[in-house]
This record gives sequence, structure tokens and C-alpha cells, in this order.
Amino acid sequence: MTAASAPVLAKELRLGMITPSQHIWTQTAEQFAKAVAERSDGDLTIALFPAGQLGDESAMFSQMETGLLDMGIMTAALTSQREPSIVGWFTPFLFNSVEEAAQASETEAAQQMLANLEGRGLHAFGYTFAGMRHILMRDARVESVDDVAGKNMRIIPFAAMNAWWRAMDARPTPISLPDVYQGLQNGLLDGVDIDLDALVGSGFYEVAEHLTLTSHMAFPAVSVMSLTTYASLSDEERQIIDEAMAEALAWGIEAQIEAEQRNLATLQEAIDVFTLENAESVFAPANQAFADRFGDHPLIQAFQEQSAELVDVE
Repeated sequence: MTAASAPVLAKELRLGMITPSQHIWTQTAEQFAKAVAERSDGDLTIALFPAGQLGDESAMFSQMETGLLDMGIMTAALTSQREPSIVGWFTPFLFNSVEEAAQASETEAAQQMLANLEGRGLHAFGYTFAGMRHILMRDARVESVDDVAGKNMRIIPFAAMNAWWRAMDARPTPISLPDVYQGLQNGLLDGVDIDLDALVGSGFYEVAEHLTLTSHMAFPAVSVMSLTTYASLSDEERQIIDEAMAEALAWGIEAQIEAEQRNLATLQEAIDVFTLENAESVFAPANQAFADRFGDHPLIQAFQEQSAELVDVE
């Protein structure tokens, strides 16, 4: 058989993430995999490994950097350990909604954050989002910093969130998401820093009945590929991957915007839901702690300014 008539060998890429099957980021990955298979007529496929099947995000980043894992949809929280400027996404009260955060993903500063990951052996495609962050408590709603002082609050263990909560004299408690339900049930945890998607999907409202809506931080994910893998693709394969990922990330953002309202309606029927109208001023000491620690970074400053301009225009 001549080279010209030889069949093209199918290629499979592996994509990992920590989110469970029902999460919007896993659904986004499913949309991506479907689009890649269709655009390539099955010659290029994506094998998905959700729910931390390949390890935690630190392990998956290491696998991508060495070429053992091809792709991931990774929390911006852990991605910020590779590119510190990504912490800017967690500037308190920079955004009021997923819509505003999604608009900010198009800013020059947000795109530069992605470009900087090239130096870490990663090709970044773009952002997608879970819901805004709020506060779920076992025993009472949150109306002041005194209501969280001394409380065991489950957070995602990274610098920005840790600094924010410690400034309110809370006790940040970084236990894994699957253990949160039991932690709330048995009193190990007093509350959770959480988005509505995870709250509803994991049923935490069954064991903690006071939700304070604060929208204190956005919560993006970054879609990345090992540079080793990206360099191994043909131009045609890269085009297929790029277009399919752009399509999937856009789908994920729109789906999350719709999910925010649906999740809120579910919770309003089930538990005490309270909107803290003056949340930004209530949490002023924590906001200042974030600014003191991260505010001098020039790319974070640029991101904050460019994002604020977008919000003001709206």
C-alpha cells in the first residue's frame, strides 16, 4: 500500500477535570468532544475523564506539563498557581454576574493571562464559568463579618480565597467537595463559600438552610492543552480543536447564565435565601486584605481597570 492510499489513523486525546458528570464544565467538555468528532469525521476524538479520575488538579497539571495528559478544563483557582495574574479574577465584587465576568474574558488583560501560560508548557484556549460565589450557613444568614468570625468555612484552598476569609477572622477549612455534605451535617463545617450550581448539584441545602447571596467573587475555569500535544497536531487538527473549543466554551457560558436563575428558584423554594444588599461594604476589611496582597501586580491592575470599564459601560 502506498503512502498516498494508506488510511489515516484515528487519534484520541485525553481531557481531564475534577468536576462531576452533571457539572456545567463537564457538560462543556462533552459538547467539545462531540464537536471534535463531528468536524473530523471521527478521525480525532476526545476521551473525557471527569470527577478527578486522573487525580486532583495539581496532578493533572503535572501530567499536562510532561505530555502525559493532553487537555484539561481547570479551575482558575489552581491555574493561578501557574500564572499568578489569574488571581485577578477573584478580585472581590469586581463583577455582579456571570454575564459581566464573561464579558471581561475578552479584555486584553484576560487574554494576556492566557498567553502567559505558554511559558508553563500550556496552550490556553479560553475561559468558561461556574456561578458567582455566595455563602451557605448551617445556623443563620450572614449580615455582618461577625456572623462568620470564628466559623469553620469550607473554601477552595488557594491564596486569594484564603486571604479574603482570614481577614474576617473566619477559619478557612479546605476539605474536598465530596466531604462537604457530611461536614455540614455533623457540624465540622459551619458554612461554605459556594456557587449555586455546586450547592444544588451536591444537595448541600439539605443540611444547611441559610443562603446569603453576596456574589463576592466570580469563578472561572481555563481550558488548556499541553504544548507538547498542541505542537504534535497538524494545522487541520489544530483548527478543528480551536473552533470546537470556542464553540463549547461559548455554549457553557450561556448554559451557566440560564442555570443561575434555575438554581436560585430551586433554592428559594427549599431554604432561607437572603440577599445582602450592602455586601461589598460589609466585607470591606476582607476586600482590603485582597488588595493589599495582590493589588500591586500590574496585569491584575490592568484586568481590574478594564473589567470595571466594561461594567460601567453596561
